[in-house]
Amino acid sequence: MATINYLTRIEFDYESIQLLPNMINELGIKKPLIVTDNYLSNTDLFKNLITLLQKNNPVIFSDTPQNPTEEAVEIAVKIYGEAGCDGIIAVGGGSSIDLAKGVALLAMHDGPLVQYALILGGLSKISSKVAPVIAIPTTAGTGSEVGRGALITLRDGRKLGFISPFLIPKIALCDPLLTLTLPPRLTAATGMDALTHCIETFLSPRINPPADAIALDGAQRAAKWIKIAFQEGQNREARWNMMMASLQGGLTFQKGLGAVHSMSHPLGGLKNITLHHGTLNALILPAVISFNRDFCQDKLRLLEIAMGLPKNTKLEDFINQLNQDLDLPSRLSSIGVTKDVLPQMIEGAINDHSTVSNPRPLKKEDFAVLFNQVF
Repeated sequence: MATINYLTRIEFDYESIQLLPNMINELGIKKPLIVTDNYLSNTDLFKNLITLLQKNNPVIFSDTPQNPTEEAVEIAVKIYGEAGCDGIIAVGGGSSIDLAKGVALLAMHDGPLVQYALILGGLSKISSKVAPVIAIPTTAGTGSEVGRGALITLRDGRKLGFISPFLIPKIALCDPLLTLTLPPRLTAATGMDALTHCIETFLSPRINPPADAIALDGAQRAAKWIKIAFQEGQNREARWNMMMASLQGGLTFQKGLGAVHSMSHPLGGLKNITLHHGTLNALILPAVISFNRDFCQDKLRLLEIAMGLPKNTKLEDFINQLNQDLDLPSRLSSIGVTKDVLPQMIEGAINDHSTVSNPRPLKKEDFAVLFNQVF
């Protein structure tokens, strides 16, 4: 069992889920709210987890949408208060963990939620007085279990980031065995999410050499193991390494992301269609790497070497081929996005908090070109 103290406490290895009762006691949680989704709440995995918590009489909120919403946060906060809960256990992918962070915030801070959005000056309004969260990822992609932010879609359709070091879960229980039954398509999409995080944070111009080293190792790990995890879902070593790559991507969020996320965030906020965040990142990534290339050539070469690319192979070409091998889409139009929403997406991207840490400065015209390239 590996205990990693970096930004927060991380328990990482097979069977780490068995530590949950001890972790609850250490945090002084008497009555937890479990935040999860409808699919997971009906699985043996979830039932086994509930067995571990029999003495705690947990309350369950299982209505997490694929992209967490302001409405869902408010419903869960009401349940939390009425049941007398004093802590949160997030079980699932990034959506459940992000929603849990929103609940932890509003359970102890006055609403409305929008005032705490980063781009609206919310960082200084989030105090240390948040409900404690234990995060248990069941996918290997978002890194939200160690991330300081939550992405939540507001009623007006904006998908905004709520970011504060106080939103990092108190404990992350990372058990690769929980991902063994993840379907191939979801393995691919979440794995590409992890790889995108490592690439974008490494290319961010902000100075943070420790984060750079973590991102480089995570990118190397993901590039080596993602296809094996996709093809051999029961391969424990592949699942271990993909969960570690996901964790590493989350640990490097401190550097900020880039244009891939600037574009995927507003797309994920569309209300007439549900789009998976990792799938969007995979689809957009090659175009953004090509756009940024002249502004970060040395870093791109380091990535290409670390990831084992053949000499003279560009990272964007490798990602395009990898997406094909993983049977992921290559165009927004093929997953239901219509051209009439692009002006709204461009506006959302230019105002997204990830835009400022892209290695190449961006204007609206640049985003227009990029969206049309991937459309």
